[in-house]
Amino acid sequence: MDKNTITGFALIALVLFGFTWFNKPSQEEIDAKRISDSIEAVERQKAEEKKKIADIQRKAEAIKAAEEDSTALFFGSLTGTAKQVVLQNEKIALTFTTKGAVVEKAVVKGFSDNEGNKDVTLFDKASQKLNFLFTAKETNISTADLYFNDVEVTDNTVSFTAKAAEGKTITITYTLHDDYLLHCAIKANGMGGLFSPNTTTMDIDWQETCKQQEKGFTFENRYSTLTYHFVDGGTDYLSETSEKVDEPVEEAIDWVAFKNQFFSAVMIAKSNYKENALVTSIPHEKGSGVLKDYQAKLKTYFDPNGVNATELEFYYGPNDFRLLQDVQEHSTFKKDLEMERLVYLGWPLFRYINRWFTLYVFDFLRAFNIPMGIILILITLLLKAITFPMVKKSYMSSAKMRVLRPKLDEATKKYNNPEDAMQKQQAMMQLYSEYGVSPLSGCLPMLIQMPIWIAMFNFVPNAIQLRGQSFLWMDDLSTYDPIVEWGTNLWLIGDHISLTCILFCVANLLYSWLTMRQQRDQMVGQQAEQMKMMQYMMLIMPLMFFFMFNDYSSGLNFYYFISLFFSAAIMWTLRKTTDDEKLLAYLEARREENKKNPRKMSGLAARLQAMQEQQQKLQQQREELRRKNAALRGE
Repeated sequence: MDKNTITGFALIALVLFGFTWFNKPSQEEIDAKRISDSIEAVERQKAEEKKKIADIQRKAEAIKAAEEDSTALFFGSLTGTAKQVVLQNEKIALTFTTKGAVVEKAVVKGFSDNEGNKDVTLFDKASQKLNFLFTAKETNISTADLYFNDVEVTDNTVSFTAKAAEGKTITITYTLHDDYLLHCAIKANGMGGLFSPNTTTMDIDWQETCKQQEKGFTFENRYSTLTYHFVDGGTDYLSETSEKVDEPVEEAIDWVAFKNQFFSAVMIAKSNYKENALVTSIPHEKGSGVLKDYQAKLKTYFDPNGVNATELEFYYGPNDFRLLQDVQEHSTFKKDLEMERLVYLGWPLFRYINRWFTLYVFDFLRAFNIPMGIILILITLLLKAITFPMVKKSYMSSAKMRVLRPKLDEATKKYNNPEDAMQKQQAMMQLYSEYGVSPLSGCLPMLIQMPIWIAMFNFVPNAIQLRGQSFLWMDDLSTYDPIVEWGTNLWLIGDHISLTCILFCVANLLYSWLTMRQQRDQMVGQQAEQMKMMQYMMLIMPLMFFFMFNDYSSGLNFYYFISLFFSAAIMWTLRKTTDDEKLLAYLEARREENKKNPRKMSGLAARLQAMQEQQQKLQQQREELRRKNAALRGE
């Protein structure tokens, strides 16, 4: 790795740190934002209260109208008492209410929540609303206003029926599968004459206040988002951090997910959701106990004549990649749902690494019931073993440059003036060519490791298998492991200090020191002096990583710590086992062989030499032109 590459990495780090620092809001801005947020919260609360009052008034008017006219549509279903019905299997328990005929509570079994309960309540009556709306000729029908009085229950099925005047009914039937999938069929009976002949759709209004399920609010919030899947393939999602209200989705979609880090509520339509669906995501503040307010306003197929039912499927469960793949097989819709995309594995290159390597290795090791911390160590060792031949080759290239340093100093000592930089670089490249050494090979270890590092950065935080798993001092590998906590949220640090983050930064510091030492040993003249100045900049990066990763999961920080520790150990071992005298003798023999059979430069070295020669010619031409102009002015 040459000084330009190191300079590039250092400048990127400084830009990131500088951007964070200079964008830090002033205390006045923080106070103003707090006041603004408070005002917005109050206004939002007032709007919600007005909406509730309007809903109550609307319902009261509907009930009053029904009482005044016994022939009103759904007269018998506008009043009643809400009753609960429970369907459950080994994985999930769903509580239905006769008011609206919807699921009002979903409990995922076998996963403890952040309050110590043995099961996770994905949502309850207060945190989710689901309403099916039908636009008839003379009135609008809202299932949220109806009491479904006829209820039929079996072991895995419940059917709700709301009766209208003249024997007209709406029936909603739910069937719970053996897993996390719930099938829903909505059917209107004898109501065809109430709708316009061209009516083919119904509206769905789905809302949820996404609850905080994990200890780390910031980290969980970062991986919680409203996600949807396009009919033609691919997914998209709303911003995790900014407020989006009634954001239009121009293309047709077939499912919408209210997702938090490890669990999702998904609604799938057999006949798709029409274009221009409106989706909303409103983030909450830390300490509120909730992450975001989600809402989806959708349109889907509806047959007023009751020949065909409107079919939906709901998934209430964990964001497990393999499990979400199975949903497609268990679904009765037989569509390419791609629900595994709820587990974000990174951009295409990194997703490819995670999808076809990390996941298979992870699944293989899990089959042996090995502790998750050990699995992370084994994955690290496997990756180090795979990349070791390339790392060793890269190290040996750097070692060759190190042992050649005295000869480079000797060959370039006459080019110490700034104007001789071109000739100096050309002399160095010539010497490298004679000995068969590439000056760029030292960058290879970092280039090899970066895709793997970024792939694991996306994999570990989304691996639900790490949730609740302890290892050594870490109680939960899916969240941070604090050694110190305090109640106040401090800028950059937060409200705690994570031990694994400290270990990661210390390992990063050690690895950076070894890398800089290796680079410094192979640099010549002013390059070595410049490296001494740059090393302080490079040592700032571990400090920056502390502020970035202090809130990240202990599993991710632990993986980075182990990876850097083994990288430093490999580099130290290679340094100790390399005999510089034998290596120099080998290079001298190779140089003699190259003299007998001279080879032209190829590849990048040849292109660099050609560029340098071209620049040298241009410089000579400019110098010649300058002398001519000076001579003309002298005449």
